[in-house]
Amino acid sequence: MDIQLSQCFIAVEDHDKALAFYRDALGLEVRDDVEFEGMRWVTVGSPSQPEVDIVLEPPLADPNASPADRKAMAELLAKGMLRGIIFRTDDCDATFERVRAAGGEVLQEPIDQPYGVRDCAFRDPSGNMLRFNQPRAR
Repeated sequence: MDIQLSQCFIAVEDHDKALAFYRDALGLEVRDDVEFEGMRWVTVGSPSQPEVDIVLEPPLADPNASPADRKAMAELLAKGMLRGIIFRTDDCDATFERVRAAGGEVLQEPIDQPYGVRDCAFRDPSGNMLRFNQPRAR
Protein backbone atom coordinates (compact mmCIF):
# COMPACT_ATOMS: atom_id res chain seq x y z
CA MET A 1 0.00 0.00 0.00
CA ASP A 2 1.35 3.43 -0.98
CA ILE A 3 0.10 6.59 0.74
CA GLN A 4 1.07 10.05 -0.56
CA LEU A 5 0.23 13.57 0.45
CA SER A 6 -2.29 15.13 -1.93
CA GLN A 7 -3.45 18.33 -0.23
CA CYS A 8 -2.68 20.33 2.87
CA PHE A 9 -4.58 23.34 4.16
CA ILE A 10 -3.45 26.71 5.43
CA ALA A 11 -5.81 29.29 6.89
CA VAL A 12 -5.79 32.71 5.25
CA GLU A 13 -7.73 35.82 6.08
CA ASP A 14 -7.75 37.30 2.57
CA HIS A 15 -7.43 35.14 -0.54
CA ASP A 16 -6.13 37.96 -2.72
CA LYS A 17 -3.36 38.94 -0.28
CA ALA A 18 -2.50 35.27 0.20
CA LEU A 19 -2.33 34.71 -3.56
CA ALA A 20 -0.04 37.69 -4.00
CA PHE A 21 2.29 36.26 -1.36
CA TYR A 22 2.25 32.57 -2.31
CA ARG A 23 2.33 33.22 -6.07
CA ASP A 24 4.45 36.34 -6.36
CA ALA A 25 6.80 36.13 -3.36
CA LEU A 26 7.19 32.34 -3.16
CA GLY A 27 6.79 31.53 -6.85
CA LEU A 28 4.09 28.89 -6.39
CA GLU A 29 1.68 28.33 -9.24
CA VAL A 30 -2.05 28.91 -8.85
CA ARG A 31 -3.83 25.68 -9.68
CA ASP A 32 -7.44 26.46 -8.80
CA ASP A 33 -9.31 29.63 -8.01
CA VAL A 34 -13.02 28.91 -8.20
CA GLU A 35 -16.22 29.69 -6.37
CA PHE A 36 -17.65 26.61 -4.66
CA GLU A 37 -20.86 26.51 -2.61
CA GLY A 38 -20.57 30.14 -1.56
CA MET A 39 -16.88 29.84 -0.79
CA ARG A 40 -13.69 30.30 -2.75
CA TRP A 41 -11.54 27.22 -3.47
CA VAL A 42 -7.94 28.32 -4.05
CA THR A 43 -5.00 25.96 -4.43
CA VAL A 44 -1.35 26.69 -5.07
CA GLY A 45 1.66 24.44 -5.39
CA SER A 46 5.24 24.05 -6.43
CA PRO A 47 5.78 23.33 -10.13
CA SER A 48 8.23 20.61 -9.03
CA GLN A 49 5.50 18.87 -6.98
CA PRO A 50 2.44 18.74 -9.24
CA GLU A 51 0.83 16.07 -7.07
CA VAL A 52 0.69 18.24 -3.91
CA ASP A 53 -1.75 21.15 -3.53
CA ILE A 54 -1.83 23.74 -0.76
CA VAL A 55 -5.41 24.84 -0.19
CA LEU A 56 -5.77 28.45 0.97
CA GLU A 57 -8.95 28.58 3.03
CA PRO A 58 -10.67 30.79 5.59
CA PRO A 59 -9.70 30.13 9.23
CA LEU A 60 -12.80 28.01 9.77
CA ALA A 61 -14.17 26.84 6.45
CA ASP A 62 -16.90 24.66 7.98
CA PRO A 63 -20.23 26.20 6.91
CA ASN A 64 -21.85 24.81 10.09
CA ALA A 65 -19.40 26.49 12.46
CA SER A 66 -20.89 28.81 15.04
CA PRO A 67 -20.10 32.53 14.99
CA ALA A 68 -18.17 32.07 18.26
CA ASP A 69 -16.02 29.34 16.70
CA ARG A 70 -15.35 31.48 13.62
CA LYS A 71 -14.33 34.39 15.84
CA ALA A 72 -12.03 32.17 17.94
CA MET A 73 -10.30 30.78 14.85
CA ALA A 74 -9.86 34.25 13.34
CA GLU A 75 -8.29 35.44 16.61
CA LEU A 76 -5.89 32.47 16.69
CA LEU A 77 -4.90 33.15 13.08
CA ALA A 78 -4.29 36.83 13.83
CA LYS A 79 -1.93 35.80 16.65
CA GLY A 80 -0.05 33.39 14.40
CA MET A 81 -1.13 30.45 16.56
CA LEU A 82 -2.25 28.13 13.76
CA ARG A 83 0.27 25.74 12.26
CA GLY A 84 2.24 26.76 9.21
CA ILE A 85 4.15 24.99 6.49
CA ILE A 86 7.77 23.91 6.13
CA PHE A 87 9.12 24.08 2.59
CA ARG A 88 12.32 22.45 1.37
CA THR A 89 14.65 24.58 -0.73
CA ASP A 90 17.97 23.92 -2.41
CA ASP A 91 19.27 27.39 -1.44
CA CYS A 92 18.02 28.78 1.87
CA ASP A 93 19.91 32.06 1.56
CA ALA A 94 18.63 32.81 -1.94
CA THR A 95 15.07 31.88 -0.90
CA PHE A 96 15.38 34.16 2.11
CA GLU A 97 16.53 37.10 -0.03
CA ARG A 98 13.75 36.53 -2.57
CA VAL A 99 10.97 36.40 0.03
CA ARG A 100 12.39 39.34 2.02
CA ALA A 101 12.72 41.44 -1.16
CA ALA A 102 9.07 40.65 -1.94
CA GLY A 103 8.04 42.10 1.44
CA GLY A 104 7.80 38.92 3.53
CA GLU A 105 7.77 39.49 7.29
CA VAL A 106 11.05 38.01 8.53
CA LEU A 107 10.89 35.88 11.68
CA GLN A 108 14.32 34.28 11.42
CA GLU A 109 17.26 34.91 9.12
CA PRO A 110 19.04 31.83 7.70
CA ILE A 111 20.91 29.80 10.32
CA ASP A 112 22.36 26.32 10.57
CA GLN A 113 20.22 24.19 12.89
CA PRO A 114 21.66 21.35 14.99
CA TYR A 115 19.21 18.91 13.41
CA GLY A 116 20.83 19.05 9.98
CA VAL A 117 19.22 21.89 8.05
CA ARG A 118 19.89 25.53 7.28
CA ASP A 119 16.60 27.35 7.60
CA CYS A 120 14.81 30.68 7.81
CA ALA A 121 11.27 31.72 8.70
CA PHE A 122 8.64 34.26 7.63
CA ARG A 123 5.02 35.10 8.35
CA ASP A 124 2.53 35.16 5.50
CA PRO A 125 0.00 38.04 5.28
CA SER A 126 -2.39 36.14 7.58
CA GLY A 127 0.23 35.49 10.26
CA ASN A 128 1.08 31.84 9.49
CA MET A 129 4.70 30.83 10.04
CA LEU A 130 6.49 29.46 7.00
CA ARG A 131 9.90 27.86 7.31
CA PHE A 132 12.31 27.14 4.46
CA ASN A 133 14.72 24.26 5.09
CA GLN A 134 17.83 23.38 3.12
CA PRO A 135 19.29 19.99 4.05
CA ARG A 136 22.99 20.27 4.89
CA ALA A 137 25.55 17.85 3.58
CA ARG A 138 26.39 15.25 6.17
